[in-house]
Amino acid sequence: MNHLFCFGLGYSATFLARQLLAKGWRVTGTCRSRDTQVELSRLGIEAHLFDRDHQIGDLAALLEPATHLLSSVPPDERGDPVLDLHGAAIDAASQRLSWIGYLSTTGVYGDHAGGWVDEMSELQPSGERGQRRVAAEQGWRALDQPAHLFRLAGIYGPGSSALDTVREGRAKRIVKPGQIFSRIHVADIARVLEASMARPHAGAAYNLCDDDPAPPSDVIAFAAALLNLPPPPEVPFDQADLSPMARSFYDDNKRVSNSRIKRELGVALQYPSYRVGLPAILSAGG
Repeated sequence: MNHLFCFGLGYSATFLARQLLAKGWRVTGTCRSRDTQVELSRLGIEAHLFDRDHQIGDLAALLEPATHLLSSVPPDERGDPVLDLHGAAIDAASQRLSWIGYLSTTGVYGDHAGGWVDEMSELQPSGERGQRRVAAEQGWRALDQPAHLFRLAGIYGPGSSALDTVREGRAKRIVKPGQIFSRIHVADIARVLEASMARPHAGAAYNLCDDDPAPPSDVIAFAAALLNLPPPPEVPFDQADLSPMARSFYDDNKRVSNSRIKRELGVALQYPSYRVGLPAILSAGG
């Protein structure tokens, strides 16, 4: 039986887990809270509590039946918690695993003034969070069987999209001339991960984004139109009230190429644009 062990059963990883369970896989992994542990148990997922301060007792035994391993746990200021606490056990298991994956971010490319990047582009992260991601990628690639690296653009999907922020009155239509972001629907993240599992290429990096990089203000305006609500007023970036983290996202401006997932993995995106993805979420009741 195929068996995925996943460090960090969050939004994207749990979406993947649901799809694999429906195909007869076994899924186990980790989460950070007892409430999430109970929710995952209801789905048929055995989850163990894990974070930087809560190491897993006998990871080697838990990994013994696993055929595939995925980590979606982000690095913190000290490094990658998974590798720091369990790197030896993962490395020991790596050669017998069919596939290892690590969810990273397109933030590793840094700012390219609106230009295109692909997986061969230089990694030049703008801030500390991006630098941590580069270091984490290096750690996962250094395993005895190197991990596949998946560099995710902005994630959206049911329950987590511009539709929700507009509906709840939290949306901001911030305008920074020339600013472009890429994004990816959570269902297409799962689609790419499954395609990679079917065609493993240890150590390969893949950009996960759709075909339609666009200004974030355009996405908010489109979501408002779908909801028949007035769009939030435009706010110039230099006047916007943003947290330091939110503001840091605007440091990078680039268009991300997804040609490799199509060429090497044969992926056809279900949602090639937010103009397809958001209406689909709305029509499904999201």
